[in-house]
Amino acid sequence: MKKSAYLPLLLAVAAFAAHAQVTYERILEAAHEPQNWLTYSGRYSGWRHSTLHQIDASNVSRLTMQWAFQVSDLGQFETTPLVVDGVLYGTGQNNRAFALDARTGRTVWRYQRNLPDKLQPCCGRVNRGFAILGDRLFMATLDAHLIALDTRTGNLLWDVTAADYRQAYTFTVAPLVVKNTVIVGVSGGEYGVRGFIDAYDAATGRRLWRFNTVPGPGEPGHETWAGDTWKVGGTPAWITGTYDPDLNLLYWPTGNPSPSNYGGERSGDNLYSNSMLALDPDTGKLKWHYQFTPHDLYDYDATQIPVLLDATWDGRPRKLLVQANRNGFLYLLDRVDGTFLSAKPFGNVTWATAIDAKGKPVLNTDLKPGPDGTRVCPAAGGLTNWYSPSYSPATQLLYVATSNECDVFSSSPQPYRAGHDFLGSIYVPEPDQRPSGALKAIDVLSGQEKWSFPFFTNPNGGALSTAGGLVFAGDSDGNFIALDATTGRDLWHVQLGAAIYSAAITFALDGKQYVVIPAGSGLFAFALPAPIASHDE
Repeated sequence: MKKSAYLPLLLAVAAFAAHAQVTYERILEAAHEPQNWLTYSGRYSGWRHSTLHQIDASNVSRLTMQWAFQVSDLGQFETTPLVVDGVLYGTGQNNRAFALDARTGRTVWRYQRNLPDKLQPCCGRVNRGFAILGDRLFMATLDAHLIALDTRTGNLLWDVTAADYRQAYTFTVAPLVVKNTVIVGVSGGEYGVRGFIDAYDAATGRRLWRFNTVPGPGEPGHETWAGDTWKVGGTPAWITGTYDPDLNLLYWPTGNPSPSNYGGERSGDNLYSNSMLALDPDTGKLKWHYQFTPHDLYDYDATQIPVLLDATWDGRPRKLLVQANRNGFLYLLDRVDGTFLSAKPFGNVTWATAIDAKGKPVLNTDLKPGPDGTRVCPAAGGLTNWYSPSYSPATQLLYVATSNECDVFSSSPQPYRAGHDFLGSIYVPEPDQRPSGALKAIDVLSGQEKWSFPFFTNPNGGALSTAGGLVFAGDSDGNFIALDATTGRDLWHVQLGAAIYSAAITFALDGKQYVVIPAGSGLFAFALPAPIASHDE
């Protein structure tokens, strides 16, 4: 190959080696760097919204593929890549990782974690992405480690053990960097782990604090667990939280108690399962909590992205936290102190008839699971799930991928065995039901649905909104779709040949806006075609 053929890659690597470091201040101001994607949700507020607008409703139908990258592994590809100054960083199945020239998709480096043979991740050998600070990338691993990689080479800088993977502790979360701290939440609630959220020093890997999501003896909330059930109480924290720098509060959602669908032995509310936690990121101290589904019997993890926004509520300005919850209700909380403000169903909900004025669910007591099976809506997978929503300040709408499905829950006691699944239930769809879904646009203050775009099957991918008046989404049939953010009209779509398990990101380079989406085992980049040069003299 001629030397000139290497020139684009050599130039990319040279620029890469000299790129500016990602400071905490840059992440704070990420909304003002729309050409990059610096943190999991694009910005600390969890909006997954970009102010880029080169691609808009008038030209999105002209999008063409610019490049594709194969991660070289099977399974669900759930990464949200980061883009920094022309370099894209992503993670893949089985803790693969890579850096690419974001213009061309050409590989700068690859990394592969050497994992133990016997791992027990609940729901796939997945990873949802990196966090970045300085010249270091941080990845949480399937064997319950946190590692730091050099951004320039992919070389391992440090590796710390958070928990024992042989006890079914694992990490699938994309970390969150706050100041000089890397924050992660554990997975493994289906195996009776004791959940936690950890913070580590970005420079050394030293653990700074741990918040146990299942309180032990002497800790507030311990009384909500009967006997010794707290020891195997689950309550994982496997989705990335959000952060308010003005309040210096970290908002992190938690998952189901264990066993997930049998509550006979773990009587009580089972704090802090299915909750929103507001933590001091410097100390890990709990400032407030709100529990969405006390004493969960339906696997209704609250591990959905909390979205932070400021708006007028009841005639006065409020700092709000919005969450479209797996249990089927859209919640509004005051994020200063956790005050419950509102909850409205955004689909078919039968497990509760309402959320009362104090924020407690009014249970449908006829639907308690038992040995004979009980039909409950939404299904165990939820009305929505972990996949990211998006909030557009232009439309003031929250875009949420939803599933239209109910399950028949059967429940019975199950003994705990370390390292084995701990569910206490079987749940299956109704045999005559065809699950389907939709991307819904919801007014965050009223809870009113503004439009709904139907999916043929249940979705597993999230949403991205842009200042171009667009919402990008993907479905389980492999369709990558651009919708009008105001009306939900289908403006463009392409078939990628495999299910989409993540949400798109967008960035800009050399005056060109790109949109990137994982599908199957590939990462696909789209942009508008270059103008045809004129040859007129």
